[in-house]
Amino acid sequence: MTTDASSPQVEPQRRALVSRAWVQVAALVLLFGLAVLGFLGYRAYTSGPPIAAQVVTPDGRVVYTGGDVIAGQELFLRKGLMEYGSIFGHGAYLGPDFTADYLHRAAEIATREYGRDTAGTAREKVIADFKTNRYDANTDTVTYTEVQARAFDELIAHYTSYFGPDSASQGLLPEAISDPAEVKQLTAYFSWSAWAGSTLRPDKDYSYTNNWPAEPLVGNSVTADVVVWSVLSLVVLLVGIGVLFAAFGRWGERLGWRGRQADTISFRRPGDVAVTPTQRALRLLLSGGRPAVPDSDPGGRRQ
Repeated sequence: MTTDASSPQVEPQRRALVSRAWVQVAALVLLFGLAVLGFLGYRAYTSGPPIAAQVVTPDGRVVYTGGDVIAGQELFLRKGLMEYGSIFGHGAYLGPDFTADYLHRAAEIATREYGRDTAGTAREKVIADFKTNRYDANTDTVTYTEVQARAFDELIAHYTSYFGPDSASQGLLPEAISDPAEVKQLTAYFSWSAWAGSTLRPDKDYSYTNNWPAEPLVGNSVTADVVVWSVLSLVVLLVGIGVLFAAFGRWGERLGWRGRQADTISFRRPGDVAVTPTQRALRLLLSGGRPAVPDSDPGGRRQ
């Protein structure tokens, strides 16, 4: 039986680089990860700190509103401050974390207002001010103490200078934020984040952020749950990487991890490889001999 040379040749079916089992496992991991992220996102929105309609003093004076907080957040994003500093520890680290910055400065002002007495009552009052949750869900209102309200007013002046005349020295554009209304909104955003980081959750002994940032002046200390889950997350990460490499080493071929050249690569003995004329000439030169020049070469000489 003869074969027509002009007839098309049927190539053998090429095996996939990744096996079907590997694709199925990867899809399962992806779906599981998305499910966990979705659940955590839902929990973040349902159990997150409330943004009250207004923050008031005991005598009813409005310190700032929920609209100020939202506007401050939008300003924070619009000005690109997340590339400079951060809120709740999320963002760049060129500048300060404004949650921790506001909380520390407000606590220092409160300590000063309470007289810095040596009996420890000033510290107790500061902790009580910042830890007590005065959010009223019925009226959607948070009540600040007079000392907390005075700290807010002082910090408006501080951030007016920080983002205004002193902004260039802080690594920002000159006069980055100079509108007094915008500075108040930004300060309200910082103040709300500090409130969420220090005031206790209802029926809990830790804040909405699990006592982050740590601030001794207001009694914020790392909780045991934070330490346990941080360690567990690191352990799971390392164990997962180990399992992946173990599976790759043990069942790499079955999982489909192979290169296409692995099916066609071959080796021949040196004596089975044909040597070209150029290679022969190079060998003669290296050994001190002189290669012969073909007769067809116009400039050549017969050896």
